[in-house]
Amino acid sequence: MKKTLSLLLATGMVAGTLAGCGTTATSSSAAESTATSTAESTASATADSATADAGLAADITMWTYPIGKFKDAETVDGIVKSFQEKNPGVNIKVEYLDYTNGDDQVTSAIEANTTPDIIMEGPERLVSNWGAKGKMVDLSDLWTAEAKADINATSASIEAACKAADGAYYEYPLCMTTHCMAINKEMFEAADALQYINEDGTWTTENFGKALQALKDSGIDTTGVVYCGGQGGDQGTRALVNNLYSGKFTDDAHTAYTADSDANKKGLQQLVDWCGAGLLSFDTAAVASDELQLFANGTIAMTFCWNASNQATYAESVTFTPMPVAFPSDDGKPELCGGIWGFGVFNNGDDAKAAAAKAFIQYICDDATQGPASVQLTGFFPVRASYGDVYAGTEDEARMAAFSAYMQYLGDYYNVTPGWAEQRTAWWNMLQQIFTGTSVEDASATYAAACATAIEAAK
Repeated sequence: MKKTLSLLLATGMVAGTLAGCGTTATSSSAAESTATSTAESTASATADSATADAGLAADITMWTYPIGKFKDAETVDGIVKSFQEKNPGVNIKVEYLDYTNGDDQVTSAIEANTTPDIIMEGPERLVSNWGAKGKMVDLSDLWTAEAKADINATSASIEAACKAADGAYYEYPLCMTTHCMAINKEMFEAADALQYINEDGTWTTENFGKALQALKDSGIDTTGVVYCGGQGGDQGTRALVNNLYSGKFTDDAHTAYTADSDANKKGLQQLVDWCGAGLLSFDTAAVASDELQLFANGTIAMTFCWNASNQATYAESVTFTPMPVAFPSDDGKPELCGGIWGFGVFNNGDDAKAAAAKAFIQYICDDATQGPASVQLTGFFPVRASYGDVYAGTEDEARMAAFSAYMQYLGDYYNVTPGWAEQRTAWWNMLQQIFTGTSVEDASATYAAACATAIEAAK
């Protein structure tokens, strides 16, 4: 039986570009930009902000993965500058990571004892990886009773994802989102395939198959592509397989991966069968960015890697209507993958740096003015229930409403299961194997063995 949890969004954003390394908060070009002007307006935030502390004094560094506009140096410079107006003793240098080399850079920094003070990403890195290895500062003092009540009013699963097995909190969250599919609405209309999708964007596995057949019969050569050339966008293929026959990706306790369950093997075999019949295609060299480009070009009728961020990215380049929809499920009740993004503090053995880092994190996430503005910059949704609809009255209100409707279908945040990084490699390797002739039974067994080894090594 499915257990829907109001939770959060996993990592699978399309890789960004390494840029702006070494940018400081005093960049003059930043002060002149529109994005910075928006951020600087936060200087008028309430005088009793908990982050204001003239006694703070430290030089700290923040590294951030490309999460919305947090990859933009001018925008982040503006946030830093407004924080410094209240905390003049804190100097902050920001460096920007991408998803191609970012993990290697962090690993190298850990080995060389040159880690940043703050890092922005999700629980699968901050909690179950670096936190579990003893590299992070416990942020329990940020998780006040007020913060817990506000965050848990959105979903108790958020707190659970940010909290390690030892009881320490290694992440303080800012935002979350859900990942879904999208279809080319005009292609579906022309094929009379919209009839198979419910008004709320959900559909059954049976009707998904009917839609694929209708698209094929209408003359569409490639309806959709199951990509498996790497881990990029793997939240899409995971959700596709799991939902087809109500499979689970891990056990409830997050101690084992379960792609080799009967339900998941049935889903994998269904994909193989659809591809064999020409109703779907596979590409063992493609990753999500390749599939997304095919979708944006109007070459294929659907994408398995969609969210509010991608909608914004491709809005000006598409010549059709990209319509977000849920993944098909046998019972018509999807469980979607999602992601949580926030901040962690590396333990560099300096209490003054840690205090300054925590104050900056609180400013970004909790300040009455900057907090909601920070969420807007990510392009996702707030973890704080009190922030409400941060897009109300903005040009993004209607676009974001289309995605907020899918938040109710967020499933378990299983990304914190041990061996996560190794599992991701094993997952796309398994897909490659089944699409190049290995039986689902054998490929899923190989995957399960690799995951068990990774979990054991993480103990």
